[in-house]
Order: sequence, then C-alpha cells, then structure tokens
Amino acid sequence: MPSLKDLKGRISSVKSTQKITKAKQMVAAAKLRRAQEAAEMAKPYAKRLAGVIANLTAAASSGQGPKLLTGTGKSDTHLLIVMTAERGLCGGFNANTVKKAREEITRLRSEGKTVKIITIGKKGREQLVRSYRDLMIEHIDTSSARNSDDLSEIALAVGKDLNARFEAEEFDVATLIYSQFKNVISQVPTAKQMIPAEPPEDTPVIDLKGATYIYEPSEEAILEALLPRYLNTLVLSALLESAAGEQAASMTAMDNATRNAGELIDKLTLQYNRARQAQITKELIEIISGAEAL
Repeated sequence: MPSLKDLKGRISSVKSTQKITKAKQMVAAAKLRRAQEAAEMAKPYAKRLAGVIANLTAAASSGQGPKLLTGTGKSDTHLLIVMTAERGLCGGFNANTVKKAREEITRLRSEGKTVKIITIGKKGREQLVRSYRDLMIEHIDTSSARNSDDLSEIALAVGKDLNARFEAEEFDVATLIYSQFKNVISQVPTAKQMIPAEPPEDTPVIDLKGATYIYEPSEEAILEALLPRYLNTLVLSALLESAAGEQAASMTAMDNATRNAGELIDKLTLQYNRARQAQITKELIEIISGAEAL
C-alpha cells in the first residue's frame, strides 16, 4: 500500500497536470473561434468557384479542356496529399486521418497502382514514415503558420508544386486526405480528388432557363486560368478546416483530460484520507496499549 507521502506526491502531481490541461483547453477554445470563423468565411468563395468550374465544364466541348480537368487519360500513378496537424494532444484527430490514408494506400496498391505520398503536418509524417518511407516524396512544414494569411501562402506554394509535378507527368491522379470540420465534436476524415478536377456533387448549377452563354475567350481558356486557382482554393479550404478541427479536437481532449484528472484526484484524496485515518487509529491503539501496560 502506498505511504502517505507517496499519495500526497501523486495528488500534487495530478493537480499540476490538471492545471496544464485546463489551460490548454482554454487556449484551444480561443483559437478554435478564430479558426472556425476563417474556415466558414472561405466556404462561400470555394463553393462559388466550384459552381463556375462546373458550369464552364458543362459548356465546354465534350472531351476538351485543360489537362487539369481532363487528366492524362490514365490512372496508373496516384499522389496522396495527407494533411494532419503539427502537434499532438488532440485526441484521435491525427490518427483518424492517417487511418484514412492507410486505407487509400492499401486499396490503390491492391489494384496495382503506383502510390506517392506528400505529407502536410508533422504528425502524419511521423506515423506514415514507419510503413511507407519508400513512397514519401515530400514533406511540407506548417509549424510557422500563425494565421490564415500564412496558410494562404502555404496553399499557394502547394498548388504550384502540384501543378508543376502534374505537368512533369509525375502522377495521374492527386487526392487530398484531410479531416473535414463539421462541428466542435465531429471531424470527418475525407479523401477528395483534386486532379483531374471534380467539382463537389452538391455544387449549385446555375439555371440559364434556356439561355446560351457565348464566352470570350473560350470556355477552355477560362478554365485554363481558373483551374490552378481552384486547386489553390481546395488546399486552402482543407488547411483552414484542418486547423479548426485540430483546435476542436484539442479542446475536447483537454476537457476530458481535465475531468479525468479531477476524478483521479478525488480517488487519491479518499485513499489518502483512509490511509491517514488508519495510521492515526494505529497510533492511538499503540498509545492506549502502552498506557495500559504501565
């Protein structure tokens, strides 16, 4: 049975941990508000741009268009961009995204496809490098990002890199794997195809009511200019949603840790009081027995 000194030390240690988890919970809650606002503000632009792409694609000649839209005509080599957080202490946020990536890798390799991996965020790289080191071609560090402007610069760099790799025919299909932010308690691991570009199924299509648009320049030329921007927008939206999801998961995890620490403190305090009462009772018995012997 632990001594009173050991129990007192453990109680003190758990209380210190509880203060840390409580502080981190409050910090995550403050960051979540800003991250959630940034993610929500980016959605209307991304949705509208996807709608424009969808309408232009429908108006373009069948089978015609930029390479980013039509693809290479094959799907032998797949590039997976796995987006996770730079830090831990956020529950299963990173593990769930990596699990989704592993499922995609296993499925593609079982179909005989060549797989390449680019990681965004340290935690995803740390978990994937153990099993798929030979598939990893690049890692992007986001630890220096402090706000949405920094994330915009990262998204622009990632978009340019993907475009250059696609033009160099390093891959045929690019898929982004990240945690889609639904709400504070729900972040859904998602695999979204980026190249060839596929507007979301729920993209609003403009009803022209029988009218016909004549584009100047042509639909293909407009798509040529818009698709790289659409690519950047997809990456930025994913970065913003991932940042919001990380803070939400961190806040939830730290709240659970704080409550668990409180329960452990109560349990240890009860154990300490019982041990102290037993020691006092034992000392009283010894004193009484000694007095009776005299």
